[in-house]
Amino acid sequence: MELERFYKAKLSEITALENGGAEKLKPWPLPRACFSEALRRHASGPLPVIAEFKKASPSRGRICDALEPEEAARQFADNGAAAISVLTEETWFKGHISYLERIACMMRERSEPPLPMLRKDFIFHPGQVAATLSTPASAMLLIVRLIPDAKTLRDLREQAERGGVECVVEVFSRRDVELARKSGARIIQVNARDLETFKVDTRAALRFIDECPPENDELWIAASGITSNDDLCAAANAGYHAALIGSALMEGCKPGMALSRMLGRLRDGDASC
Repeated sequence: MELERFYKAKLSEITALENGGAEKLKPWPLPRACFSEALRRHASGPLPVIAEFKKASPSRGRICDALEPEEAARQFADNGAAAISVLTEETWFKGHISYLERIACMMRERSEPPLPMLRKDFIFHPGQVAATLSTPASAMLLIVRLIPDAKTLRDLREQAERGGVECVVEVFSRRDVELARKSGARIIQVNARDLETFKVDTRAALRFIDECPPENDELWIAASGITSNDDLCAAANAGYHAALIGSALMEGCKPGMALSRMLGRLRDGDASC
């Protein structure tokens, strides 16, 4: 299974955290921008977009090596992103946890308020949460199929929230949603790409929110398979509150132009800002 290889890729990191690495970590000392608030108040385009810095993926291979995280984040901020997702998994996605601090340092030099950052990785251990709390991330990803136990999901979420980091809980099925809700999750991400098979089914993701609608002021995010303004409009019309977009922005290494076009702010043939 696809998730099994991601799980195995994290084991050496977890061993290092268990063998004293986590004890050396110190919480991030500066205030964090609020992830959920940024999505709820953002009004650019059909949906608020969480724009993802992503160098590679198992399904696509290398996507963009030409841009450093600071430059991609600058382009995202200048072209309408509500938040930034940063892939920190090293083996398969060629990311690194240090990208979060590098982007935060760049954003502190700008006059406008910094965008919140989501740490996107395969997190299932308290040591990984502690590592996240040592970064400027405003949110982190928890995948139900990687943590198919409501108590563990709740424990990890509460550990993160005590340190000021929100949790985006990713689901693929009604059972996943039930576990997420049982764990107390308030931000639900529906991934159109099933990480067990890597198949993408955007139509199923659009139907899913109709069959299993948000409850109790939950914030729902559509992820994977969104490549155009029309896709964003379809997700908004289906009832999603935000969208996470990675590969479609990073391919071509002009993420700012791609984001502006996707938000309807740039026509084909126009130059990037």
